[in-house]
Amino acid sequence: MIRVEIPFHLRTLAGVDGEVMLTVDGEVTRASILDALEARYPMLRGTIRDHVTLKQRPLVRFFVCKEDITHDSPSDPLPNTVASGAEPFLIVGAIAGG
Repeated sequence: MIRVEIPFHLRTLAGVDGEVMLTVDGEVTRASILDALEARYPMLRGTIRDHVTLKQRPLVRFFVCKEDITHDSPSDPLPNTVASGAEPFLIVGAIAGG
């Protein structure tokens, strides 16, 4: 099981508390995790990635093992610690301003 932490407002939208536990078929990548998340919680479609292009939304960041993988390819394999559930996959809303 993959552990996914999503921002509070998306947890509210999905009707969940705390981490989300997902099963991903095949290789564990950012894209496969987001596919599984949107399949299980269809109300999240379009909130993290664009509905049509599947490009990530602005001001959304992704972290694994305390590293920002936002600008890595969505099809890059994630570490075994994430695939095994030892470490969570974090989706974080970035803050902008000046």
